[in-house]
Amino acid sequence: MKRTVGTTVRGIRTPVVKAGDDVVKIVVDSVLEAMEAEKFHLNDRDVIGITESLVARSQGNFASLDDIAFDINRKFKGDLAVVFPLLSRNRFSMILQGIAKSDKKIYLFLNYPSDEVGNCLMDEDKMDEAGINPYSDVISEREYREIFGEKVEHPFTGIDYVQLYRDMIGDKLEVYFTNDPRTALNFSKEVLVANVHARFRTKRILQKAGAETVYALDEILTEPVNGSGFNPEYGLLGSNKATETTIKLFPRNCNEIVLEVQRIFREKTGKHVEVMVYGDGAFKDPVGKIWELADPVVSPGYTPGLRGTPNELKLKYIADSELSDLPSEEMTKAMKKRIKEKGENLFGEADSLGTTPRQLTDLLGSLCDLTSGSGDKGTPVVLIQGYFDNYATD
Repeated sequence: MKRTVGTTVRGIRTPVVKAGDDVVKIVVDSVLEAMEAEKFHLNDRDVIGITESLVARSQGNFASLDDIAFDINRKFKGDLAVVFPLLSRNRFSMILQGIAKSDKKIYLFLNYPSDEVGNCLMDEDKMDEAGINPYSDVISEREYREIFGEKVEHPFTGIDYVQLYRDMIGDKLEVYFTNDPRTALNFSKEVLVANVHARFRTKRILQKAGAETVYALDEILTEPVNGSGFNPEYGLLGSNKATETTIKLFPRNCNEIVLEVQRIFREKTGKHVEVMVYGDGAFKDPVGKIWELADPVVSPGYTPGLRGTPNELKLKYIADSELSDLPSEEMTKAMKKRIKEKGENLFGEADSLGTTPRQLTDLLGSLCDLTSGSGDKGTPVVLIQGYFDNYATD
């Protein structure tokens, strides 16, 4: 039979997962139940994505604000500079409250005109009109209000994040706007690096500039505090608000989990599926200019078959160039022949022009994140079928 469908994506509903639940069993049973109810079957190299929150919740990987304060106090001795956090109610606001519980004075330094992932702090046109040079100028909170107004709302949430942080912490907080992390050393030689993807560079700059103590968020709660959750690789990075006083940390031991899910599916269905744990997708919103990836990685764990990048021909380029004179039926046959004969590594070749040389886990994780969403869909498991097929696959 002629193949008429390529990649398909299904959001799989699961029970609500709580601490102590067997997440592997829940994932396997939910997919098998969906297969029976919807009358579809698995194929080799289908991909099963599991949202990171499902795994972390099953692990009971939670920590309190007091746990954060405890670890901050054992790593920092005096007043603390916090450099380049994300603007977030769900993420950094909880961490900031935990830091404040350490009773240290906090000097908070924010990137401008937006944070690391594109959350906007100021109108760029007003910034230009005021003659502000983002490469060199340091702006105080008072100057920020004088130039940009008493309320600067985020375009999506309507939140004034500077005011939000101010209301949370009060007089123990001083806020400054700069893009040079070395500015922090004028206020404290002890620095907590709070950005995500540029954290290694930020730490290096600070250490070279003479900081006495420098930790990043991935070095806080890397081990249990009074029985708390922890993450040895990412610490507080990837954490989310769970309650008013607790956070859920990024999950641990994800590679063990995906390999076990893969093993059980082979045992139960005879099929070799690929499995990954996914968090934020890696894509940018064209309206708000926000890069979605606030987690340290898209996928903290995946089976070996998901390593690498796509190796694809650009069909429309070939159709418009070397095959353009052929009739439709002959073009289809020729195209399939070209695909079957393509090399194992097309990197840099003209025939791959315009394809996306991103990690498979970043592409698949983004697809999973867009499918499951972060709201009330109730599909924290995603089944992707046909992703590794192509136009020549019958």
